[in-house]
Amino acid sequence: MRQETTMHPALVRKITIPVGQDAAFRRFTEGLAAWWPMKTHSVGQEQTTDVTLEPRVGGRFYETQADGTTSDWGRLTVWDPPNRLAFTWHPGRDPEAAQNVEIAFRRVGDTTEIELTHRDWEVFGDEAGEMRDRYGSGWDGVLQRYSNVQL
Repeated sequence: MRQETTMHPALVRKITIPVGQDAAFRRFTEGLAAWWPMKTHSVGQEQTTDVTLEPRVGGRFYETQADGTTSDWGRLTVWDPPNRLAFTWHPGRDPEAAQNVEIAFRRVGDTTEIELTHRDWEVFGDEAGEMRDRYGSGWDGVLQRYSNVQL
């Protein structure tokens, strides 16, 4: 991983959901299309019909649009069910300008704490701070939808 910058530290979001760790991990990795806000948080927006995460290191994280076109969002760099996954992140951008996202799943009694860490803001150059702020509110909405879906 790249060195953190002091001007643009990693963005960290935490939520706790009332399901076990295995179920929380499956909800995130197998049921993406049920909760991901495709119309607002995808390359194809209204045309996006599915989101897929291939469950292995090197697997694709991508969307599929109504006409069958796919757009890569990233590649899995860590696959450790039900504890953790990580992936490069470059939806709609060149993979050479990818960021890194890690999601940890921790059992807390009968619930699971999910911690999302999004780093490498320097790929945006002068817009790094603005993009970090935008993604902060974006991840809040994505995680809220994730926490509300029933699978």
